[in-house]
Amino acid sequence: MFSLSLFNDILRPFNTTYRCWSVSMLPGSEREDVERGGKIIMPPSALDILTRLNINYPMLFRLTNKRSNRQTHCGVLEFIADEEKIYIPYWMMKNLLLDEGDMVQVESVSLEVATFSKFQPQNSEFLDITNPKAVLENCLRNFACLTAGDVIAIKYNQKVYEMCVLETKPGNAVSIIECDMNVEFAAPVGYQEPTHEKKPAAEDMMVDPADLMPEPTGFIAFKGSGNRLDGKKKKDNSDDQSNQVKPVYQRGIPDYDYNIGTIQFIRNIRPVTNDKEDGNQEGFKPFAGSGSVLKTKKKKK
Repeated sequence: MFSLSLFNDILRPFNTTYRCWSVSMLPGSEREDVERGGKIIMPPSALDILTRLNINYPMLFRLTNKRSNRQTHCGVLEFIADEEKIYIPYWMMKNLLLDEGDMVQVESVSLEVATFSKFQPQNSEFLDITNPKAVLENCLRNFACLTAGDVIAIKYNQKVYEMCVLETKPGNAVSIIECDMNVEFAAPVGYQEPTHEKKPAAEDMMVDPADLMPEPTGFIAFKGSGNRLDGKKKKDNSDDQSNQVKPVYQRGIPDYDYNIGTIQFIRNIRPVTNDKEDGNQEGFKPFAGSGSVLKTKKKKK
């Protein structure tokens, strides 16, 4: 009779209902390590049951709020909670639509190792981080698994950034312990691509140094205006002004007509890129690149 009961315990998966509380309600000092990650704190009786059951390691669990039919997945950090209670991060309570003291079902599961994940920052301030993938890699070391549709919270430089898990492969819930995972980022919520103003043509920005030279004084050959022999008035030709001979600009000759209190800068503006290059810039997409490999390792205790 005893051996039969023990055999049934070994084959039975872990499936228990607990009252759920946020980490801030945990007695003792504040546990920021729990709030920053994706692991929960369970009672010692749960460890006693898990050691006698046929479960896979590392220990992973599915949390279910049957009232709202919401699910997520997590790992376990410690077994020091009060009996019939578990303590979970606040962001996980929001995903499950749980209030303090609500009932949640905890079930042991086995998940495939992650190969790909895609995240969407919930605020454009995430773009201010110099190396977001390195920051995400360091923060995910406190997580055991990811669930598509969850909004996880990571803390960096005294700020909390929320990231929505848009997609995970090979399944909707994956384990990220000791894995090489390709990561991609979607455009943050509310992000708008900057508009590129068309630059003026290069010939419009070029300045002829001769135009900045002082007007010549004294005798100037062929400067006068001509008269028609038939007595009629000469028609105005707008090209006459443009066809006037401009003084030759020579470097190193001082301006003898300089007035004190004035200054002139004679410079050539470097030509801008052509329209073809501008077209390539307008086609730039900040989040259109391929993902890079994100390596997660188990944190040493």
